[in-house]
Amino acid sequence: MEAQVLYDFTAEPGNNELSVQEGEILTVTNQNVGGGWVEARNSRGNVGLVPEDYIEGVNGNETWTATTWSNNNPVDNWNYAEQEPAGNNVCYFITACDGDGDCCHVTVGSIYSFDEEWDDDSDDGKSTVGYGGSQMEEGGTMQRGGAHSTMKISLNKFPGFSKTPNPEVYLLTKSVAKGNDKLPIYAGEVGPVWLYPQIQLDCVVADPKKGSKMYGLKSYIEYQITPNTTNRPVNHRYKHFDWLYERLVEKFACALPIPCLPDKQVTGRFEEEFIKMRMERLQGWMSRMCRHPVISNSEVLQLFLNYRDEKEWKLGKRKAEKDEFVGVKIFSTIDPELPELDPGQVEQKYEMYSQFTRSMDNSVKELLAVGHLHWKRCTGPLQKEYRQIGKAFQNLSSVFNTSAYPRESTLTEALSATGKTYEEIAELVAGQPKKDLHFLMETNNEYKGLLGCFPDTIAVHKAAIDKVKEADHLVTMNKISQQDKHIMEKNLSTMSYALQAEMNHFHSNRIYDYNRLMQFYLEEQVKFYETIAEKLKKALGQYTTM
Repeated sequence: MEAQVLYDFTAEPGNNELSVQEGEILTVTNQNVGGGWVEARNSRGNVGLVPEDYIEGVNGNETWTATTWSNNNPVDNWNYAEQEPAGNNVCYFITACDGDGDCCHVTVGSIYSFDEEWDDDSDDGKSTVGYGGSQMEEGGTMQRGGAHSTMKISLNKFPGFSKTPNPEVYLLTKSVAKGNDKLPIYAGEVGPVWLYPQIQLDCVVADPKKGSKMYGLKSYIEYQITPNTTNRPVNHRYKHFDWLYERLVEKFACALPIPCLPDKQVTGRFEEEFIKMRMERLQGWMSRMCRHPVISNSEVLQLFLNYRDEKEWKLGKRKAEKDEFVGVKIFSTIDPELPELDPGQVEQKYEMYSQFTRSMDNSVKELLAVGHLHWKRCTGPLQKEYRQIGKAFQNLSSVFNTSAYPRESTLTEALSATGKTYEEIAELVAGQPKKDLHFLMETNNEYKGLLGCFPDTIAVHKAAIDKVKEADHLVTMNKISQQDKHIMEKNLSTMSYALQAEMNHFHSNRIYDYNRLMQFYLEEQVKFYETIAEKLKKALGQYTTM
């Protein structure tokens, strides 16, 4: 199959990748590589891996994705080989995929096996990253990524919930989880609150190291994560963070907004600056997960932070992937020790939270837009203007110096120093965003991602409210009983308490984060302007008072 390249891509050395240019036509030789890659051959006969999102079918409406499979080219076998013509010679290409879903393309003279390097991470050899290939849960689960969200739902006797997980699965549930699965909600000073742990969980993401597998054919970055509860470090790759994110979304996203991980990157992912930036953002994401009273106590996060060996990690992953309390079923584990709410109160809370999160989302995006513009001005026009001012003062000093007037030197030296001062200010202006605006932007980016999850979470509550509104009609139609109606209203009340507890947690974190952030930002701004003021005072002191 032929495909057209949508964007330029530069291959990373030693990773069996293929450099391509926009508009180039490729022949796709293997769609089933996985991990966001396809194998392709260019017009010069070179074969390598290309990001699947960078190409499009030549018919203009077909793209290749990791879930597009071919029965003719199995990729879950290490010994699979396909034969490709290369001039008058015959070469053999092996597509090797391990249990982590990582694949590489190797050119060999004969077929051989990589069994010695097997890195199985699942029972069936399939990738455990994401859950696109797993069985759909009865209640449906959420899957978020990038700027959009997609939902998985099951068919049911009540139509009308084609875009959100079906709340009926929970609304008609009578049983409540017991023991460790139980999530209590209490009446706090600000309203319903989750049960917070006595010791706040936290962790440090540090010490990124480059590793390799498949005899060095595939490279990756591994991070060291150290929780404050054990002070014992564990190692994880980005794909493991991705697995954790998918599990948290699958389990909690109907009740709790789970912000996306830092974006994946195809090119430059082994560059020092990118690694540092990704580590910083992973730290922010992990800190937010650790600060959440429900997520921090979840088995899946505890596994991620505390596993002792490979066996415990794999067993824990399998257990997490078989968790029954996912999707809307998570509400069946919530036990509010509070009086039942009237459906009218529930809808009022829903409207208030929906309006607030939309408004804050707009404000955060506005601040980010202004911040980006200011950053560009500081490193572009403003820096250039200050340099020009400095140069102009120095040029004027040079002209004055040619006058041969005997009392000229003090003034010309002062003017020259003033020019140099403005050149120094230019560099300060260009470097300042990294010292203060960077942190302002990063925090607001975090909140942009978090706020982007609220519409999906709140939509589940809206669907439940609409379903309860239909209860009287459903009783009349003999589809549900009066007792079922009461159960639905009681469970809707539980969902509302969960939303209120989550919003109270969100507000508490928001006030803490922005208070700390603005203090830091303004302190750095004060230092910045004080430094400029000191430099200007020093320049001023070189002029003679007449």
